[in-house]
Amino acid sequence: MVSDPLAAVMAALGRNSAASSDFDLNPDTVLPEGRKLRPAGVLVGLLSRPNGVQVILTKRSSHLKHHPGQIAFPGGKVDPGDADEVAAALREAQEEIGLDPANTEVLGTLPSHETVTSFLVTPVIARIHEPFEFIAEPGEVDEVFEVPLAHVTDPAQFSVQSRRWRGTMRHYFTVPWGPYYIWGATARILRGMADRMQN
Repeated sequence: MVSDPLAAVMAALGRNSAASSDFDLNPDTVLPEGRKLRPAGVLVGLLSRPNGVQVILTKRSSHLKHHPGQIAFPGGKVDPGDADEVAAALREAQEEIGLDPANTEVLGTLPSHETVTSFLVTPVIARIHEPFEFIAEPGEVDEVFEVPLAHVTDPAQFSVQSRRWRGTMRHYFTVPWGPYYIWGATARILRGMADRMQN
């Protein structure tokens, strides 16, 4: 990792890369033509700490319909009142973890990511100006925590694992950190960011 991680992130945002998908490691998957994807935005919040830049993640409630108990970025689907995916990501981050949008600086977005649950997710990269009190939204978020940017943008920390899903073996990226098993769409988005930062 270079001495200025945020500069590396900015450089990475300026590079081109293809959109990603939960199906990237499963090339035999045939996706239906004309499938309807719901737009969503997630916030990849970067917070500078004395020990380095951290990425804020959440552990989703086990009671949720989509991705219960999984590690995720704050975010969600675009609501009618949202101007776009960026606005949705900022709104959801305020609702889910207590992040004031005025405390953020949007640096850019990564290419969209298609999930197995039919969302088309836009990752929104934002610098968080000041530390703030994490306030987990009851019923949606069990925990808010940080992981080092250096860890989740190091390709060597990723592995590919698999499990049976809807009758077939599905392969996916993982990038564990301590007790947190980061996998699926969250890990795939981070892997895309990691690949961009290596160039």
